[in-house]
Amino acid sequence: MTELDIDVPKLISKISEQIKQKPMFNHSPKMIGIRSGGEWVAQRLHQQLELTDELGVIDISFYRDDFSKIGLNPTVKPSQIPWDVDDQHIILVDDVLFTGRTTRAALNEIFDYGRPASVTLVTLLDRKGCRELPFQADIVGESLECSQTIKLTGPEPLKVTILEKSEESA
Repeated sequence: MTELDIDVPKLISKISEQIKQKPMFNHSPKMIGIRSGGEWVAQRLHQQLELTDELGVIDISFYRDDFSKIGLNPTVKPSQIPWDVDDQHIILVDDVLFTGRTTRAALNEIFDYGRPASVTLVTLLDRKGCRELPFQADIVGESLECSQTIKLTGPEPLKVTILEKSEESA
């Protein structure tokens, strides 16, 4: 793995400021992080934004439409949304937006819990140009080209790394 020179704490602060500018921020939004990288980013955002409601976390493994290709993650953990989803303004946080399949799976899972008033998609990194589904983030920390496979490692410290070809299939 090769570490990229990306200041993750600075990006999280930038995202936090952008969230505060959204109208939904004035309506007691609830936050959900997508396990595992999105959860790590959401934990930091949740703290910076001083949200009072507990952070929700979802594991979208069973909602993926491509797990026959990528395999099922052997460490699937239960999702935890500790509040009613109906009519809530949700901030959905992921680490990397790539094909859009994780976002689709996350939305499917959220809607199984109820019908939110709105969902704002926040991503630390957006790999532009590789989308397979028509999703785009409302708030992006930084955009990158999709030519390299990147991964957020953490939780302490959070670092962005480039995966070599042999690591991608692992």
